[in-house]
Amino acid sequence: MRIWFKQWKDRHMLRDCVVCDDGEDTRTHKVFRALEQACYEFDLSVPIWLDANIAEFKCHAKTRFGSDNFMDAIAFDYLEMHVIEE
Repeated sequence: MRIWFKQWKDRHMLRDCVVCDDGEDTRTHKVFRALEQACYEFDLSVPIWLDANIAEFKCHAKTRFGSDNFMDAIAFDYLEMHVIEE
């Protein structure tokens, strides 16, 4: 599984990273672990999954975490998470 994480501000991508996980774990565990790795790389707290994020991720394998998802203030508009290969 490969998941692409992108930080956006004012319609411009600030930075991105791809997290790969070829383990035998469940899809859910891979997603959560990849999110933790990306947040560590970006020096962010791990965002909270809201119902809207869960629904969007289930439908499109993609979601955005905005300021409502983070406990700390963020210096960007949102963090986008997109599964690019399963």
